[in-house]
This record gives sequence, structure tokens and C-alpha cells, in this order.
Amino acid sequence: MRRFCSPCLSLCCLIGFFGSETRAADRLVATVHEPAPPAAPAETFAMGAAVSPAGDKLTVDSQSLLMNGRRWMPAMGEFHFSRCPEGEWREELLKMRAGGVRIAATYVFWIHHQEAEGLFDWTGRRDLRRFAQLCQEAGLKLVVRIGPWCHGEVRGGGLPDWLLAKDFPSRRDDPRYLQYVRDFYGEIGEQLAGLMWKDGGPVVGVQLENEYRGRAEHLLTLKRLAREAGLDAPLYTRTGWPTLATPMPPGEILPLYGAYAEGFWDRSTRPMPGRYWMAFRFSPLRTDAAIATDLLGEREARDPQGVELYPFLTCELGGGMTPSYHRRVRIDPADVETLALVKLGSGGVLPGYYMYHGGENPRGELTTLQESQANGEWNDLPQVNYDFQAPIGQYGQLRPHYHALRRMHLWLDDWGEALAAMPPTLPAERPVGREDHGTLRWAVRSDGHAGFVFINNHERLADLGPKRGVRFEVELPEGDAVTLPRDPVDIAAGTRIVWPFGLPLCDGLRLEHATAQWVTSAEGQGGRTVFFAATPGVDAEFVLSGVGIEVESKGRVRQEGDQRVVDSLTPGRDVALTVRTPAGETVRIVLLSEADSLALWKLEWLGRERVLLTEAGLVVDGGALRLTSSDSAELAVGVWPADDLAPKGLPRAAADGVFARFDLDAEPAPPLDLVVEQVRQAGPPREIPLGNSPKPVAAAPAAEDFAAAARWTVRLPETLDPASDPLVRIHYVADVARVSFGDELVCDDFYHGRPLEIGLRRWGHGAAAGDLSIELLPLQRGAPIYLPADAWPAFDEGKPFARIDRVELVRRRVAELKPSNDRD
Repeated sequence: MRRFCSPCLSLCCLIGFFGSETRAADRLVATVHEPAPPAAPAETFAMGAAVSPAGDKLTVDSQSLLMNGRRWMPAMGEFHFSRCPEGEWREELLKMRAGGVRIAATYVFWIHHQEAEGLFDWTGRRDLRRFAQLCQEAGLKLVVRIGPWCHGEVRGGGLPDWLLAKDFPSRRDDPRYLQYVRDFYGEIGEQLAGLMWKDGGPVVGVQLENEYRGRAEHLLTLKRLAREAGLDAPLYTRTGWPTLATPMPPGEILPLYGAYAEGFWDRSTRPMPGRYWMAFRFSPLRTDAAIATDLLGEREARDPQGVELYPFLTCELGGGMTPSYHRRVRIDPADVETLALVKLGSGGVLPGYYMYHGGENPRGELTTLQESQANGEWNDLPQVNYDFQAPIGQYGQLRPHYHALRRMHLWLDDWGEALAAMPPTLPAERPVGREDHGTLRWAVRSDGHAGFVFINNHERLADLGPKRGVRFEVELPEGDAVTLPRDPVDIAAGTRIVWPFGLPLCDGLRLEHATAQWVTSAEGQGGRTVFFAATPGVDAEFVLSGVGIEVESKGRVRQEGDQRVVDSLTPGRDVALTVRTPAGETVRIVLLSEADSLALWKLEWLGRERVLLTEAGLVVDGGALRLTSSDSAELAVGVWPADDLAPKGLPRAAADGVFARFDLDAEPAPPLDLVVEQVRQAGPPREIPLGNSPKPVAAAPAAEDFAAAARWTVRLPETLDPASDPLVRIHYVADVARVSFGDELVCDDFYHGRPLEIGLRRWGHGAAAGDLSIELLPLQRGAPIYLPADAWPAFDEGKPFARIDRVELVRRRVAELKPSNDRD
């Protein structure tokens, strides 16, 4: 996209408020100034080797990351390799790539690799080198978060017990501590030898420490030790919270930020305590005051001095949340999508999610490896389960926010370079205080000529209500005015959208504005096709300009001055409007329904980028499109463009709008019954003590407490093949659940109102051996925990409650579409 310069752009939002849902009518005004040059150019940053053997150069300035001098705005997703069996890494990384993630991030937990002093383990699920190699094979770059202290809800924050037992302090420049760190970093360096960016490998970044509030000099020491170990990377990062005890010299280490919809760590047992609500409002602040309130306490959100010298990068946008024993936070997928949209509208240039893929804690040889109050830490976490309600679950499940985030990432693939150069502007009038639910939340990013309007009408656990009569008026410096939309519309509660204005579609054609969300675009079949998502409850209108353009549409087309206005469109899979320019260029617009836009993918397959439409899970693996779903009817995929596929030996396709639809041959799985039997009633309820933390909260049950748990057995069908990756879904109500095969604990769960899912593929040896055992400790009325209100049962005369409603077997079906000469 070309850059435009102009003195300023005045943006006004006229919102007519009617009824009790909104405030009285106001005129909200924001002024977008000409973008300033970077406050700190790339030459001022003291990063590592930036150039790959192929000549690609990765740098950073105060505005964004730069790839070969062009602004680069990738999505980054956290996936802990040691929390997933190594045999599943490849498929899960392909899912991340298909979801629009371009950088994988992972902690390297010291205790996972050196539980006993002198014995390092880099095998199996701890094989960092193999994980990095698979990232590269999947087309992902990699950021390693090497601690030494990581947190990640791991025992000791990742520092081994034997190290913490030494008679010297950790996390500071004590030479005795640093010698052990040097050894640990040296091991990581050996694992990643030849895999750094400068070597042609995927590793582009190294995070040092985590949530560190000591002296900056210690982080600089860690940076030096990392480089001495061979970890020479284009990017060195740290978490931008909390404030360091001494200032960091400019340009040495990049601060990355975060925000969560709600956290497990708060001491309160109320919903949405503290300042989580601030994450749902556009703001000039990068620092979030709600992260790590257990460690850092309640505080005001305040950015450190000199923040403008760095780009607004994030590494911990909450992709979900893990429940702790005392806080059973249940995340709505809309919360996750909203966090990402709000941070982008506030100026973010790297959406980085923690977690993007859930996991499970590995089995320790000496202790369990989760954070616990019994170990003197702040919270009690499940011994095994670290699913995190993430976009991709611990057993590879794709959740609704996976699809919502993918839609956003597709847009960033098209417009991220331009968006990174567009500073944010907030309106003069914004919501005031926590209880202001009537003022519309919106922001603009613009280069002074083109841009995007970000609109959010969702806040976790709050009813913002519809906003009536919304209309944005954009006054351009040349004196033109763009009305967005041309007539006022209502913005429904829960809406979270981005509307474009001033975008060049091709030479001689400009999109003045659209009241629909750009999803993606691709070249093919004699032109460019752009896929938009209709905004629920809003009639889509497209306003186009260009000398001599011809517009055809199934909707209404009218001329207004030198512009063409297209509206009265019905969302669908066919072309909604076609525009041709005098130079012979063609642009087609497809207006998808909200549901179809969430089923849209764009991946390179058979030699070119293609837009794909399927409700199934989807990855590209070489020449194959691999679809996965528990519903055989979903094993179909629409492909565009498809005009070159006929010679490739694919099955016959049917027309489905612009798509060529392939229905893959997958017979429905025959039903298999589970036999569920209760074999033990619950014993007397335990007294729930406080834990052993600096600010203690309710303590999770110990292993011996499960002697009084109610117990069920689940007989799996003898014909079930665990290798087919089935799930057992347990609908239950209790305090805590533990699931085992024999003496082997498979998963545990702190009940929070959602079913517990267990993937059987990785437990095939146990599944073949016999019954699944489910133990439930009863939930007690008045337990000192936070649990969503609708998750509490109706207690019978106050008696503790433990019940299994049903146990399902969810069978995941797989089908592939690939050329006949690639078939086995």
C-alpha cells in the first residue's frame, strides 16, 4: 500500500443515543496527525545478527518489526514443547500455521530439563532441537523464552529445586548463580546450534527472564551470557512489566506487553476484580495493571519513561486462562478476540498470545512440576492439566476463538504492513470509569489518508447494550468528507469489528469505505477477489471511486457525485459486486456471512495461495489438504481459485458460489457405547485449608484426599482404536476431577462449568489395558473459591455435590484432498 502524507485528518463520530442502553447524543471527535518518523531508527537498537544466509534482514525500529526494510506485523502464538508429546508437535504446528500464526513462542523450563543436578534431559518431549526443526518445516519462526526464571505456572517458576536450595540468591548477578545459568544457556545453545536466524534457522528471538523487577544490569548480563552461548538473534526481549529497579539503556532489550480478560492469580474470589475491564477499552497505555497481581499487588497502569522509543509488541495477550483452585475463571471466546482487536486498535504491532496451544505438565522424576502453595508459591494449579482454554486445546481441539483469531490474522496478512505505519488515535470522549457502558468504544488507525475504524461493544461479564444511530464522519485534509456509514446504524451488543476507509484496491480504484470487515484477498481468474465479512445487524455498503469504473452488483448501485455506492446486499458465497477499471483490471468482492467468514482460510496449496472454505479443521501437508472433524458432514472444502486444478487428478468438484466444493468420502463413524458405572460413593468432605503462600488462598486437595472421592469407571469399547484420536468428554459437576488409567494419572481438572475432554491417542497403552477411572471430590456450598455463578449446582439441603451427567465418546474423522499422483 502506498504511503500518504497530509497535515492532519479530523475524524468525528456522531452517535445518536436512544433508549436506556446508551448515553445522550454526543459529538465525539478525534484528530489524526501526520505520522511522525520513528523516534528511534533501526540503527539505534543493539540486537544480534539480523541477516539470514538467504539475505533476509530482520530488524526493528520504534514503530514495528522490519523484514527487509518493510514493516512486518506477524502473529505470535505460545506453545510449550515440553508440555506436549513430541509425536504430536508436527501436526499441532501445522494447525498454528493454518491459524495465521507466523511465530511460535516457547518457554524453556529449566526444571523440565535438569530436575536433578548434573543430569540434563533433551530427549522425547524435551527435545528442543527437534521442536525448532519442526517449526521451520511448518513455516514458523521461533522465539525461545529461556528464563532462567520463566513462571508459566511451573514449580519454582522453572528453576530446579536443587538450584533454589543452594546458599546463594537467584535472579541476580551473583557469580555462583551465573555459573549455573551459563551452563544452562550453554545447553540451550547446543540444542539450537545451526538453527539461529543467521544460520538459516527459525530462531528469531530470545526472551530473557520474565516479569523481572530487579536491576536492568542483570538482564544485560543474561543477554551477554546468551550471546556467548551462541544464542545470537535479531531480537532480544523481556516482559514490559513490572517496572525495573534501574532503567534499561535504550535499544538493548525490547519490552513486550500483555493483557488478560481475567486472571487465576488474584486473591479475590469475586468475578472481574481489579482492573481487568480496562483491557476491553482502547487506550494509549501499553502496561496492563491486572497481570500478576499476586506477585506485584494492585497498582495503577503506568508506562515507563521512554516507551515511545520501542514498538508496541505483545507476548501475553490471553489466549484463554487456566483455572487455579481458588479462581475457576471460565473464558468466553469473544473475550480473546476482543483483547486482540483492542490492542491492535490501540497501536499494537505484534499480537502475541499466551497460550495459543494448551498443554499438560510432564511427569517429574522427583516431584510434580506444577506451581503449588505447598511449594511456597502463590497458587494451586492442576498437577497435569494446562489446557488454558486456549485457541488450540491440549489435545489439539480447535475452539471458536481459533477461528475468530484466524480471521483477524488473514486481514493482518493483507494489511499488516500498512497498519504498522498507522498510529492510533482515540476520540476526545471515551468511557469514564468502570461502570460507563453507554459510551461507544472505538479508535482509528490511519496514515492521514487511509485507515481503519476499530469498534468494540463487548466487555467480559458486562452488558454493554446496543448503540443506536451510530455514524462516523471522516473529514479529510483535502476537504472531502467520508460518512461511515452514510446513514446511521445500530451497533449490536457484543459487536467487535474493523471497518476500512480510503483503501486502494488497484490502480485507479479506491474503496472509500465499507461497513463490512475485510477478511482476505487473492489473485486469480483474471483479477483480484476480496472477501469481506458482513457485520451482523448492519446493511453492508461499499463506496467506491475511480475514473471510468464499471460496477456490477446483485445489490443496489447508485452514483453519488464521483462515487459509486453499493448496498442492499445479501451475504453469500457468490460475487456480490464486480468492478472493472478502464485499464482492464478487475476486482470482485464476496460478502460472506459471519459464519462463513469464520470458516475461511488462506493457505498455499499446489503452487499458489488459495482461499478455502470449510467448517472442519484444516492443515496443508505437502500436496495434501487434511480435514479433521467430529462431524463427517463437515468434511468438505471449497477452493478458490480452482481453475487450474482440473489437470491435477483431483475428484470432481461442485460449484458453491465462487468456490469449487469437494465433498470428501468419509463414512460416518459407527456408534460406540461407553459403559459408565459408579463404583464408590464420596466420603466425608474435607476441610478446605488455606495454602502456604505469602498471601494464602484456599488449598487444592492433596493426593491422599482422593481416598474419599466418588469414583466411576468407564469401559471403552474393545473395537476403539486410540490411534484414531478420539476424545472422551466428561460432563460433570464437582470440586475437582482426576482421570486415570490404572495408577497413571491422565488429567486433572478444577471444575469451572465446562466438560473435561481427554484425548485417547496419547494414552493408547492405557486405553488398551482397560477401564478409565474418574474420581470426583464433591463441591461444597460456600467453598472459598470463585466459580461462575451458573456453574454452582442446586445443593440438596447443603450436601456436597459430585455428579457425572454423561460421558461422551467424540470420534474425530480425517479426510485428505490431494492430487492422484500424490496418493498412497
